[in-house]
Amino acid sequence: MSKNNISFILHKPQLSENIGACARAIKNFNFKKLVLIDPKPTYPNDKILATSVGAKNIINQSKTYNNLEKALSKIDIVIATSARFRNKNIKHINLDDLKKINFEKKIGFLFGSEASGLTNNEISYANYTLQIPTNPDFMSLNLSHSLIIIAQYVASLIKLKKTPFKKSKKVKSANKKEIQSMLSLCIKNLDEINFFRPKEKRPKMLENLRNIFYKMELSDKETRILSGVFASLGKKR
Repeated sequence: MSKNNISFILHKPQLSENIGACARAIKNFNFKKLVLIDPKPTYPNDKILATSVGAKNIINQSKTYNNLEKALSKIDIVIATSARFRNKNIKHINLDDLKKINFEKKIGFLFGSEASGLTNNEISYANYTLQIPTNPDFMSLNLSHSLIIIAQYVASLIKLKKTPFKKSKKVKSANKKEIQSMLSLCIKNLDEINFFRPKEKRPKMLENLRNIFYKMELSDKETRILSGVFASLGKKR
């Protein structure tokens, strides 16, 4: 499966902000291809570029067409999104059914305009209609929201390489000595107010405190802050 085989096609989009947000969503999940058919706003414009944030390259590389037929001429499988069931001879699928789609072929996800969605005539060009599960009493989704849900799901299907979260190099983890020093200050203040009662439970209570602080994976800065807090509490008495 390849992300390069996938196009996101916006049919007569009406709002510049939505077009920009769609470009951003496409880039979020490392797709490349945005196609527009007869967009209402001047394309591209400053508002589209602004709302695309870091995805201006998606806008710049996108393709525009005057009609649906030309836009779909090189697409093997068209999946039209629709919030409502169509009483037509076309296969209706849900997100889980996308697992059965052959993503080695050229796939186009077709989205209708914000005001009216896709007509039955436009749906007739599709191999499937796809409905995103939503609240049955409020089924209409924003254009960019629909696109990002599908983009994320398809990305997971083609095993998009995950980028692990990394701690900032500026954040230094506290060592055991720093945590122990902070903990000792905490225990000293608790002893002074006779916190550990009854005395026979003191060892278990200390064990619980150590579990809490060592599990927190504190930074050296956070440890210093807590030490300052415990020292101030001691002075107040």
